[in-house]
Formats: sequence, structure tokens, C-alpha cells
Amino acid sequence: MIIESVITAKFWILTAGGLFSGILAGILGIGGGTVLVPLLVTLGYSPVKAVATSSLAILITATSGTVQNWRMGYIDAQKVIYLGIPAIFTAQIGAYLASRVASYLLLSTFGLLLLLNVYLVELRKRIIAKEESGNHQEFNPVVSRIGTGGAAGLLAGFFGVGGGVIMVPLQMLLLAEPIKVAIQTSLGVIIITAISACVGHALMGNVLLLEGIVLGAGGLLGAQLGTRYLPKLPDHVVSLVFKTFLGVLSIYMFWQAWRSFYN
Repeated sequence: MIIESVITAKFWILTAGGLFSGILAGILGIGGGTVLVPLLVTLGYSPVKAVATSSLAILITATSGTVQNWRMGYIDAQKVIYLGIPAIFTAQIGAYLASRVASYLLLSTFGLLLLLNVYLVELRKRIIAKEESGNHQEFNPVVSRIGTGGAAGLLAGFFGVGGGVIMVPLQMLLLAEPIKVAIQTSLGVIIITAISACVGHALMGNVLLLEGIVLGAGGLLGAQLGTRYLPKLPDHVVSLVFKTFLGVLSIYMFWQAWRSFYN
């Protein structure tokens, strides 16, 4: 009876975590790994398995959100492919590195990534302001797409995130994309990065299939909610909640890295 209760509680926790990650995916164009990896670590899974399983859940979540965007006519397949091709290769590099580094190093660098995301939220605001003023700086589009997609793939493989946290601001900064287009394109590219990262981790035996599917099922519903309804919320509210949440998570991941280092 006690074992069944524990299993049931874990199931609902995973489902709720997936739902929340899906909402973030829909509203911010990120894969949700910033939520899923800390959640899995909290539930006692090793950091590398948390990263790998997050990749599977993100694949399901991003597919759900992208299908919804496609139905509404918001997906440019060419832009998705251009960014996705370099991500395929760099995601494999990230997956390989994640399996080789010590747990405390993986956790601490993930904490740094979360803090970087806080800065990227602010960077996004500055880019939007520059966009509205019509002041754009031109960059080579080919190099920009390779760099943006490549960075996203590396993050996907190494950290178990979709890569949207870096793709959205880079698309706006380097390719002068409007924020909504950047978010929608990012969610499409995440499908490609997640497939590549998930395959790489699966070949190394790191993916937990059942947990990944449960998280992904919650994310599937959350992505539908995010893409349809949550963009109506005031931007400053979303930004404040998101930054606060990332700050708390980063502290938690540094604490987990400290524990891992001394255990």
C-alpha cells in the first residue's frame, strides 16, 4: 500500500511538472527542460538520466505546441530547417559530453544556465525595444543560423533543454526576427534538437522511457494551453514570474551540485 501511494504520488508530480513545462513551452518558446531536469533530480534520478529523460519529454511537448502553431498558420518550415540542421550535429556532441562529466559539474553548469536565462529575458526586452525603434544591426544570415542552431543543439544535448532559451534572443538579435516569429520557429526547431539529443542519450542507455512519456503527456496538454491562452497575460507579469522561478531553481541546483560534490 505504501509503495503504491509513493508510485501514485510520483506519477502526479511528474504529470504536473510536465504540464508546467508545456505551458512554458507554449508561452516562451522553450522546451521546458529548465523545469524538468531539476524536478527529476529532486525525485532522486541521476543528473545524466534527468537530462536524457527531459529530452524525450521535450520532444513530445514541442511537437504538441508546434502542431498547434502549424494549424494556426504560424510555422515557417524553411526557417525551422535552416536552424535545425546544425542543431542535429551539436546535440550529439552535447549528449556525449553530458555522459562524461561529473554529476556536480553538470548540476552547477545547469545552475549557471538558469542564471543566464534571467539575463536573456532582459536581453529580449532590449531587442524588442530596438526592433520597435527600427534600429537593426545586420549580420551574415548563414553564419547566424548556423551559430543559433548549433548553440541550441549543444544545450539540448548537454542540459536536456530544448535550446529555445538561446534560440529566441539570438533569432531576434542576429536575424532580426519579431519575437512571436522567433518563439514559434524556436518551438519547431526544438523538435529536431530533442530528437537528436534523445537518440544520442538512448544509445547510451540514459533515457527513462516511462518517466519521459508521463512528463511528455503533461507537457502535451500544457503546450496547448500555452500556445492558445497564456500569451494574453501581461508581459511584465510573465517576465517577473519566470525570472523569479529561474532564480530559485538556480540556487537549488547549486545546492544539489554542492551535495553531489561531497557525497
